[in-house]
Amino acid sequence: MDQIKIGKFIAESRKKVGFTQAELAEKLSITDRAVSKWETGKSLPDSSIMLELCKELKISVNELLSGEAIQMEKYDENVEKTMLELVKQKEEADKRLLMLELVMGTIVVIAFVFWVMVASFIDVPESTRLMMIIPAMIFIFITAFILVKIEQVAGYYECAKCHHRYVPTYSSVVWAPHIGRTRYMRCPKCNEKSWQKKVISKE
Repeated sequence: MDQIKIGKFIAESRKKVGFTQAELAEKLSITDRAVSKWETGKSLPDSSIMLELCKELKISVNELLSGEAIQMEKYDENVEKTMLELVKQKEEADKRLLMLELVMGTIVVIAFVFWVMVASFIDVPESTRLMMIIPAMIFIFITAFILVKIEQVAGYYECAKCHHRYVPTYSSVVWAPHIGRTRYMRCPKCNEKSWQKKVISKE
């Protein structure tokens, strides 16, 4: 989506209904600085206030995301285009999340191994050595749960039996046996267990 185009459309729509940035911000219970950021293309409205924003500006969500008024005869075509763009953006965001998971995991493991080696080889009492290793273990344990959360929400898992793609619950991902990002889980559609691969797209 073109943030600059959307921002200009928000500004045009606001002026058309006769609001200042401050008046629109007050109606949405936000700051006029946030409205200014939208209109200059620095950010997009949060999804939680998009419907209210569109109501105040007398436009549709599809028009907002397209950054232009849409003629009725082109409405369906524009809806499809907008949906495809949103899907593409989600896929790109999921790829970035999975890359972040990989980078974070690698850094944390290297740091943990280094810290344990340091604690093992320096000349300190055993109690001090233990006090050095325990926080590192707690840190890597917490980080592991965060990384699993990233893996759960980014992309989908594909059932090897019926090929249904879905986002599993966090607990099912945590407790599932796994090899890399392939996990042995029960499919919510066919109710069969299988080794399910992580995929980016829904279809």
